[in-house]
Amino acid sequence: MERPRGFTLLELVIVVAIVAILAAIATQSYARYAFRSHRTDAHHMLMTIAQAQERWHATYNRYAEDLGQLGFANPVVSPHGYYHIGLHMADNAAEGFVATAMPGGRQAGDACGSLSIDNAGRKLPDGADAAANANGKCW
Repeated sequence: MERPRGFTLLELVIVVAIVAILAAIATQSYARYAFRSHRTDAHHMLMTIAQAQERWHATYNRYAEDLGQLGFANPVVSPHGYYHIGLHMADNAAEGFVATAMPGGRQAGDACGSLSIDNAGRKLPDGADAAANANGKCW
């Protein structure tokens, strides 16, 4: 007597379960990769602002107090729209600044949160969660 050919229901369920597990792992990996790649949008914008601030400082011997003075339109959004950019003066004499990129839209779920750079060139993660930037992984 010859056995019928084909797959049993149990074999089919096992294959579907394995494919579902692999898809879940791939989806999480892709989401982390997307957040990391979108962070370059903030890096580029913050470095551009820092360079513009240094040019302003070389000309006027103080830093610009708002991004409009540096030629940026208000509100300032990163080139691809993943971050909103803000500028804060470190003191009243305009001798220091901190430019901050706050994630928005799809980037809001990023573990790194806000990124910033100051007049000394220090690249900082969100102040509320310095552990998120362990070993500089956010920058």
